[in-house]
Amino acid sequence: MAKQPMLKFVDVARDMPAKRSASERSEDYREIYAEFAAAKAAEQASRCSQCGVPYCQTHCPLHNNIPDWLNLTATGRLQEAYELSQATNTFPEICGRICPQDRLCEGNCVIEQSGHGTVTIGAVEKYLTDTAWDQGWVKPLQPRAELAQTIGIIGAGPGGLAAAEELRGRGYGVTIYDRNDRAGGLLTYGIPGFKLEKDVVMRRIERLEAGGIKIITNCNVGADITFAELRQKHDAVLIATGVYNKRGLKAPGAGLANIVQALDYLTTSNHLNFGDPVKAKALDAKGKKVVVIGGGDTAMDCLRTAIRQGATSVKCLYRRDRENMPGSMRETQNAEEEGVEFNWLRAPKAFIGEGAVSGVRVAKMRLGAPDASGRRAPEELEGADYTEAADLVILALGFTPENLPEMWQAPELEVTNWGTVTARHETHATSIPGVFAVGDIVRGASLVVWAIRDGREAAGSMAAYLGKQAQLAAE
Repeated sequence: MAKQPMLKFVDVARDMPAKRSASERSEDYREIYAEFAAAKAAEQASRCSQCGVPYCQTHCPLHNNIPDWLNLTATGRLQEAYELSQATNTFPEICGRICPQDRLCEGNCVIEQSGHGTVTIGAVEKYLTDTAWDQGWVKPLQPRAELAQTIGIIGAGPGGLAAAEELRGRGYGVTIYDRNDRAGGLLTYGIPGFKLEKDVVMRRIERLEAGGIKIITNCNVGADITFAELRQKHDAVLIATGVYNKRGLKAPGAGLANIVQALDYLTTSNHLNFGDPVKAKALDAKGKKVVVIGGGDTAMDCLRTAIRQGATSVKCLYRRDRENMPGSMRETQNAEEEGVEFNWLRAPKAFIGEGAVSGVRVAKMRLGAPDASGRRAPEELEGADYTEAADLVILALGFTPENLPEMWQAPELEVTNWGTVTARHETHATSIPGVFAVGDIVRGASLVVWAIRDGREAAGSMAAYLGKQAQLAAE
């Protein structure tokens, strides 16, 4: 009888790829985790219980067939495992690096619930696709045929790129318009290299361009080309702009110098790491006492970037406790290892300084009754204020949508009360015929993996729409 290759979670302990020491990794922007070796990837994949109801798959926004590609990995059939993983995921090596697996697939692993430690799904996914690139299994994008219809995509982030690959694969002419000087959106400029090295993103973009997708950078829709011109130029349009209005903080002293937005800070850091000429001393943490306000993954990125820039101290203020923070627990642990100090149940009341910030007046908080979202609402403790010294304050408070109907002179584009584009859940179609929308501009600030799912789904809807248009034109 052949030996059972799976269900080894009882005998084999969970093991992540080796992590570089905090002192070493704090000196550079390379990814902090090493690669699995083939034997280790197979060993960890073999821990999967192959459960009848795979909650890992259910809780993955892309519904990746995780148990099957873990089985293939455990039995050494790596190319088949890669092909299965990429069948549902446009960028598996990117999701393997930046998805919050502890909240999605791994957090819902059955053996995790039974106390044996989750399967290291993200690390295996990353290993599979990196191996595929090394072995030449990632093939150039090849359209099935060349169709006459064309599609314009506004935004070269994960949602726009995912849709572009699906649509180009079907044979449509695809042009992406992006306001930045490189494609990739937040993958390129919003996420630091220690979580996602930029050559990983660039090789995906190069593959798309080699397959015939045109990417026009430094093109701001509404200024360099109008929305109306795009609609006239293309048979269908996809809005995948993301949300880039930064949330500010209404507090005394909020206008002082050296109080900056998280995205501005991270974008500047990524430009510097690309070797781009950037002059922004206010966005450099070297030699400064840094305070980051916020508790999400963007805050974690800012904290860990400040460490690498040589800040003298890096502190995080978050108004709830560790258990109620929105960011990844794994990222919080990484930040703590690297020297970040977390001050839970703390909220800024005012900023102090003459011309430039020199401190933050901080209120101590406690958690009261649940609010409308079900989370316990923070309440201020009276008379417990104190001042935290700061030379640089970074606001990581989230993002809101830009006013696209106004920016694009398109009042017919319906938006919600929150400013997000109104799109049908089933098709991603907007109020304008032939115009679709995906990702954060529909959902609000969300995860990369949801944008990928939206882009793939919208591509199918757009193809159906264009097929009907072609049929009508032929009649």
